[in-house]
Amino acid sequence: MNDKIHVIGLGDDGDVAPEQHALIYRSNILIGGERHLAFFPDFEGETWVIKGALNELVKKIQAAKGIITVLASGDPLFYGIGGYLAQKLDGVVIHPHFSSVQLAFARLGVSWQDAYIASLHGKPIHGLAQKIDGRDKVALLTDDKQTPAVIADYLLSFGMTEYQAFVAENLGGTSERCGRYGLEELKGQTFSPLNVVLLLKKAGHAAPHWGLGIDDDQFSQRKPDKGLITKKEVRVLSLSELNLRPDSSVWDIGTCTASVAIEAARIAREGAVYAIEKNEPDLQNARENAQKFRADITFVHGKAPEGLQNWPDPDAVFIGGSGGEMADLLKLCAERLRPNGRIVLNAATIETLYEATQTFAAVGLTTRVTLLQTSRSKPILHMTRFEGLNPIYIITAYKEAREA
Repeated sequence: MNDKIHVIGLGDDGDVAPEQHALIYRSNILIGGERHLAFFPDFEGETWVIKGALNELVKKIQAAKGIITVLASGDPLFYGIGGYLAQKLDGVVIHPHFSSVQLAFARLGVSWQDAYIASLHGKPIHGLAQKIDGRDKVALLTDDKQTPAVIADYLLSFGMTEYQAFVAENLGGTSERCGRYGLEELKGQTFSPLNVVLLLKKAGHAAPHWGLGIDDDQFSQRKPDKGLITKKEVRVLSLSELNLRPDSSVWDIGTCTASVAIEAARIAREGAVYAIEKNEPDLQNARENAQKFRADITFVHGKAPEGLQNWPDPDAVFIGGSGGEMADLLKLCAERLRPNGRIVLNAATIETLYEATQTFAAVGLTTRVTLLQTSRSKPILHMTRFEGLNPIYIITAYKEAREA
């Protein structure tokens, strides 16, 4: 092969196909982690240990001459270095080995084309609940912090008892070990740092299911003032106005029961939802609701706009009510909103409607308003009547994308 740069995937014990083995020893420069390079102690060319920023490695490779080979684990294009190098450098040839997930499903004897795969390697577990809820097969890449025991505790905190775990350690190596576990069995157990966790839904185990528009009475609410919730009909229309994507970053200001935040998290599964609430009893209800509906949300106890400074810029902001500083709050949200983002505000009075539309206009946002007047059926003796809900103004403000 005349190509300058090769990326070769290795097995757990350094095994590689004969053709790639010969290529490694024909290389002028061999690059990899210390563990990878240790598999080839008799290599006579130059060796580079991968440390620090990969952009510096790319610059060194661009300046080098001869055949360059980069060693990686498993499939270099599966959460590996291969994709990055192929994007930054010309003439990169990828030589994949089996990926850890492929081997784990092979050991289990289960097809995996329909599996959901997530990496917790070097990442927080936060947000995993809504990502995997309702999925039949899940593969999780772990690290020394997000261990099988930590994952089990996390899933049990959201009531995800429908899953059984399969832990595969040191796949392809001499110390390979695989086993099935109930989530409770995993608590407190230790495993090799090189492991993959598969989650499979138990046969016949019916997990809870909630579609868009969860009934109001399913949420824990403040007592005796029950009813402080964004009603289902208003909530569904407001969510549609937020125009959420699977990876949206969402703010919910004045979350109360967290009904909007929870449904937003179930739509923006790969994104993140941040919610703030000034009343501590309401915040406690919000946390309980989030656990029940398997939505891992970042909650803050405070009064906006204080407490928003540490949140990432949002794609969507929902404001269910304001505490008197609405103009300042709307200005801050407009400043932080990403291009093509939306702010949706629910107002029960024409005074709030006026203040909101005037403030949005002052900061250069376009608005549209929907007046929602709806009624619900209610039995009366052997008949049915309708009872009206309070009219709500749904104000949607847009931030136009700037032209490059």
